[in-house]
Formats: sequence, structure tokens, C-alpha cells
Amino acid sequence: MKTFFINDESAWEELGNGIRRKIMTWSDELMMVAVQFDKGAIGVAHQHDIHDQIAYVAVGCFEVEIAGKKRVLKVGDAYRAVKHQMHGVVALEQGSVLIDTFSPKRADFL
Repeated sequence: MKTFFINDESAWEELGNGIRRKIMTWSDELMMVAVQFDKGAIGVAHQHDIHDQIAYVAVGCFEVEIAGKKRVLKVGDAYRAVKHQMHGVVALEQGSVLIDTFSPKRADFL
């Protein structure tokens, strides 16, 4: 667990297909992750068995689909996907960034 996250001291972890992440901080019940996308990169539609997710658009623009409903979200917008709810994104601008929060933490990311 990190008490402080210093962006300049943290490298991006390459996930492939134009997506990278920085795990910002976490506790047992909560995790925050920055995810950066190249233009056109796809966060493939999926669902979580035990995690609720809330994401905030920090940079750029995304087409977000949740449970079959699509919206375009820009800086300052956010979405919620509760466990078992299908969700995915497509980055509409280069360098778009989501700040993802998960409850509980994503142990698979650590």
C-alpha cells in the first residue's frame, strides 16, 4: 500500500494494444489506477465478479458502453459499472486517461 502516489516517480506499465496503467494506491477495500489509451485503443467489454468500478475521465474523450448503452464522455465526466455489469471503452483521442477506482482492490493487479 502506498500512502502517497507521486506521478513523476511512477512508470507506465505497458498492457499492450495501446493501453498502459499506473497503480496509484490501494487499501484492502479500495484501489485507484490511472489508465492511458492511444487513440482508438479499446478497453474490451467485460464484467467483474467481485469488483464495483467507478472511472473518471481525466484526459481526452471516450466512448463508453455499459449494459448495452453507449455515451461519449469527456474530461470531468465519470461512469459506474457495478459487479456483473458489462462495460467497455474506446479512446477517441490520443493520450486519453481514465482514473479507475475499484472496490475491493484488484489483487490481480498487484
